[in-house]
Amino acid sequence: MDTKQLAIHVEGLNKVYRLYDHNRDRLFDSLGLARKKRYREHYALNNVDLDVYQGECVGIIGTNGSGKSTILKIITGVLNPTSGAVQVNGRISALLELGAGFNYEYNGIENVYLNGTMIGFSEKEIDEKLQDILDFADIGDYVYQPVKTYSSGMFVRLAFAVAINIDPEILIVDEALSVGDVFFQAKCYHKFEEFKKQGKTILFVSHDLSAISKYCDRAVLLNQGVKLGEGSARDMIDIYKQVLVGQYELPAGDKKANLAADEDIRKAAAGKTDSPEGERDPAGAAGPAQGGGPEPQDGPGTQPDGGQPVPGINVQALEYGTKEAEILEYYMTDGAGLRTSAILKGETFTLHMKVKAHKDLPAPIFALSIKNIKGVEITGTNTMVEKSFLESVAAGDVLTVTFTQKVRLQGGEYLLSLGVTGYEGDAFTVYHRLYDILNLTVISDHDTVGYFDMESEVIVEH
Repeated sequence: MDTKQLAIHVEGLNKVYRLYDHNRDRLFDSLGLARKKRYREHYALNNVDLDVYQGECVGIIGTNGSGKSTILKIITGVLNPTSGAVQVNGRISALLELGAGFNYEYNGIENVYLNGTMIGFSEKEIDEKLQDILDFADIGDYVYQPVKTYSSGMFVRLAFAVAINIDPEILIVDEALSVGDVFFQAKCYHKFEEFKKQGKTILFVSHDLSAISKYCDRAVLLNQGVKLGEGSARDMIDIYKQVLVGQYELPAGDKKANLAADEDIRKAAAGKTDSPEGERDPAGAAGPAQGGGPEPQDGPGTQPDGGQPVPGINVQALEYGTKEAEILEYYMTDGAGLRTSAILKGETFTLHMKVKAHKDLPAPIFALSIKNIKGVEITGTNTMVEKSFLESVAAGDVLTVTFTQKVRLQGGEYLLSLGVTGYEGDAFTVYHRLYDILNLTVISDHDTVGYFDMESEVIVEH
C-alpha cells in the first residue's frame, strides 16, 4: 500500500448542522438577535479520516443518517465541511442522489453537455463521447425530451451513462444503481469490473452488502457520523449487522461527542433492525472473538464422548446476542450420519444445532446461512420461513434443530453461520448468532458456471 498514490485524502472531517426547535429561533439566530443558544448541534460527520488509494474500490456502509452521502458530497465539492481537510488527486465523476447536477428543464442531450462541461470537458470532447453515452443509457428518443418527464429508471440510466463514459480517474457512486432495472444494474457492475481492471479508483456507497463484498477491496463503516472502522469488506459487514440490531458497543467518546447530541436520530437508527436471518438478512455481525461458542461438557468443539474436535469448526468465530437462548452444540453430518466438514456435490448433509432457552421465549427462530469465502451470501433459511417451528419455549428447554439439504453448490470452500432470533412484541431480538462458525468443503468433479448447479438436462438433436 505504501507504493500506491493517494487518490482521496480526508483528515479530521467534521460537518455540523444546527437543529432548531422553532422557526423563530432560526430567524433570531440568523439575524444575530439570539441572546442564548437556541439550537442543538448535530454532527453529520465527526472527525472522520479516510484514505483511498489509486486503483482501489472502497465501499462505505452504514445505517441511514450515518453520514455516507454527506462525506461523498464533501469530497465532490457539493458541500463544504465545517472543518477538516479534503484532498483529491484526479478527475472525479460522481453519481450522487437522483437529480444531482441535472437541470430538469433541459432535455437529455443538453444535460449530457451540461454535466460534461461541469466536469471540465470541452464541447468537442463531449461530441466524441456522446454516442457511447447514448448507447449505454439506451433510453431511445426520450433523450430529446425534458428530463422532468423521465421515470426514475430512465433518469438514472442517463446519469450513470454520463458518469461512466466521460473517462474519470475517480468514480463516486451513491446508491443510485438501486433505481435501475436488473439488466441495467448488471451492465453497470460489468463496467465496474472494467474500471477496476483499468486501475481506476471507485468510492461506492450501497446498502447492497453482497455488492460491497464482491466488488470492494475494503470497506469503511460509518455510524451516526463516526467512523467505527475500516478493513476487509467481510469484517466491516459483520460489524455493521451488529450495529443494525443495536448490539455493537460504541466507544464512550463517540457516544459523548455525537450520539448524545442527537438522541432521537440515534434511536431511530437503532430501531431499523434487520429481518430474521434467512430472509433478507444474511447472518452476521462481528463482535470480539469468542472462540467456537460456549464450551459446556458436551460442547460444540468436542464429540459428545469428549473425544476429538468436530471437523470444520472455526475456533475464532465471531458471536454476539443477548444469550437469552444459546447455541450449545453445532456440527455437520453426511448422508450416512458421520460427522464431517466435507460433502460430495449432489449428496445430502445435515446441520445440527442444540439450543437452550434461558428464559421463556414467545417463538424463537432458528437460522442457517451459507456464504463463500469472500463473504457473499449464497443461500439461507430459517424455521419461520420454512414454517417448521412456530411455538413458544420455556426457560430451561433444550431443543435439537436440524437442517437437511442436498448439496448443489459448486466445488469449493464455504462458511456456515447459525442464529437464534425472534420477535418480542414488534422488536426483533438476536439471542445468539455465530458467524462463519463452520467450514463446508464441497468436493466436485463437475462444476458448472456460478454458485450452484441447476442440474440441467441437456438434449441436442439433429
